[in-house]
Amino acid sequence: MMDKNALKEKVNQILAEEFELELSDLHPEAKLYEDLGLDSLDAVDMVVAFEKAFAINIGKNTELVSIKTLGELQEFILKTSMAQAV
Repeated sequence: MMDKNALKEKVNQILAEEFELELSDLHPEAKLYEDLGLDSLDAVDMVVAFEKAFAINIGKNTELVSIKTLGELQEFILKTSMAQAV
């Protein structure tokens, strides 16, 4: 199990690689849609990328639609990976 900071860095790395974002733009307050330019199709790709990278199942988690910022996304991935760790 990776620590919280390593997990956040990995989330940022995945976003940077998958969506050609600059790491310098990836801060906790960044809004996923307004600031980072992601859209609903990107959200689907993001779920797939995070499921593969963290060996988690996000599926149709309704909590995901309420996430607006990178910080909220990082916390969601952390919470989900901790809950599903065996």
